[in-house]
Amino acid sequence: MAMALLLGMGSVWSAGGEEEPFPQQTSYRPLQYGDQGEDVSTLQERLTELGYYTGKISGNFLDGTRAAVRRFQKDYGLKVTGIADGETEAIIMSAEYRALDTGSSGEDVKRLQEQLKSLGYYKGKLSGNYLEGTTAAIKAFQERNGIEMTGQADVDTQKLLFSGRAIPKDGPKSTPPPDPDSDMGDINDVVMVEDGADNQGELKDIVYSQKLRRGAQGKNVKKVQQKLTELGYFSGPISGNYMNQTMEAVKKFQLNNGIEADGITGEDTWNLLFNNPDVLDASATPRPTPVPTPVPYAITVDVRNQVVIVYERDEKGEYTVPVRRMICSTGMKATPSDVGDWVINGAKARWCYFGKWGSHAQYWTRINPYIAFHSVIYREVDYMALSVKSYNMLGSRASHGCIRLLVSDAKWIYDNIEKGVTVTITEDLPEDQELTKSLLPPALNRTYMRPVNTPQPTAEPNYSPTGTPPQPFRTLKKGKSGEDVYWLQSKLKDLGFYTGTVTGSFYNGTYKAVKAFQKANGINADGIAGERTLKAIYADVLQTPAPEGPGILESSTTPQESPLLTWTLEPTLTLTPAPTPTLPAVG
Repeated sequence: MAMALLLGMGSVWSAGGEEEPFPQQTSYRPLQYGDQGEDVSTLQERLTELGYYTGKISGNFLDGTRAAVRRFQKDYGLKVTGIADGETEAIIMSAEYRALDTGSSGEDVKRLQEQLKSLGYYKGKLSGNYLEGTTAAIKAFQERNGIEMTGQADVDTQKLLFSGRAIPKDGPKSTPPPDPDSDMGDINDVVMVEDGADNQGELKDIVYSQKLRRGAQGKNVKKVQQKLTELGYFSGPISGNYMNQTMEAVKKFQLNNGIEADGITGEDTWNLLFNNPDVLDASATPRPTPVPTPVPYAITVDVRNQVVIVYERDEKGEYTVPVRRMICSTGMKATPSDVGDWVINGAKARWCYFGKWGSHAQYWTRINPYIAFHSVIYREVDYMALSVKSYNMLGSRASHGCIRLLVSDAKWIYDNIEKGVTVTITEDLPEDQELTKSLLPPALNRTYMRPVNTPQPTAEPNYSPTGTPPQPFRTLKKGKSGEDVYWLQSKLKDLGFYTGTVTGSFYNGTYKAVKAFQKANGINADGIAGERTLKAIYADVLQTPAPEGPGILESSTTPQESPLLTWTLEPTLTLTPAPTPTLPAVG
């Protein structure tokens, strides 16, 4: 599905293929009339992309820039000040749509036409020009979907058009909500029911269409104010302006009805206010606030190993159970990712756009105002325009703070991680080369710009601390992989020598663990797991009857038995476990 573009705020892509940093938090300032500088130029460029500013990219915040900011604030329900303060600037940089109307042109108009065509409303040329045919198609879409039929593709119309809730032209028609400002509203809202008849199901829901917050204006705000007045929560004028008094009334309503009291009329608040017969008025006994559902996940970004790990809760409610591991690229050492704990606020975009340099990425999920999870880089909104360099750099520091991922992993984050999830970015975890190597992506199929098809991974080996290891033994060293390496790592972990991830591939972590075991048990410490070392490691589970004479290959036979070969080890080794290492907290 086509989507309008969003500017990711973690980094932008330069003409030479390298990223340039988005202004860091220490240099942030509200922008207003009279200001000058590169940050003003960046603001003007973004407002130009969204269609709000048509002047020169001068770096001077004058009348044209202020007017553009005001138009944007009005469209997005913000307080109209003309000042690009923190909230306004953040929304400008993450805006998905600009309002489109007859006479507009550009790639976003073309995407609008494509989506209207896919839903059956538009049959014209995908020209990128908003003319009579596009206006008529928008009107038809608005009528079919039960919203005000203006012919203008405003922000709310586009949000519905590109959502999964859009009704196609041949789909069932939505009933528009009654208009309390209509002269006939008090008549048409009456439902006639015969004496004794049941009117269950006769009343139609008042359909939710947009989130209302401080600064919003219009008919829907009037509806909320009128309903809150009827229920005894609001005593102000029915002005259509969603300001402090309306917010306080909404908070009282939410609190009394047992839902989160944030003063914003989202879908849950709207449906409770208008479409729930059990709604409580201001005089009713408040409902208890429901116990909040625990956040299902926590995320650790392991900078040292360039890995993102998603954890879910264990039986004690702690985030210790890994459910997904992903290779990534974090910020370079000169421009590191923001170390610390950050709480996801739910801001997402299907595509993000690094406006200054004209590059893109998929599945943008905000971490904090300056960095986000997103896919590897694209030169344009085209799956074939993938930056091969950004793909090949996965597993190493390559960005200016954002966390780059494979497309499939960025999509998983986008689809599954919601508001409230904590993201911990840390540089303090121990080296785990086995983990990093196990997650490196396959080669890129340049015909389709996707990872080459790889066989499905085999099932995890069935390791048992008291089981017999895979035999015959082979010499295991760096670069080896297989079930026997998996057993080796698992056994060394049980013995306290290996602290890394059990992957079945032998790299630095396994080498160091083998070497430590050898040193502790009087074996030549070369970090190579030869036959003698392996027999010592598995001595507690191998059959080791003690014949006379050291190191003898024994043979015992009876008339009914075949020869039975057993080994005894000389000298006898004392298995001394390594001290348990102290690891940084995860999750």
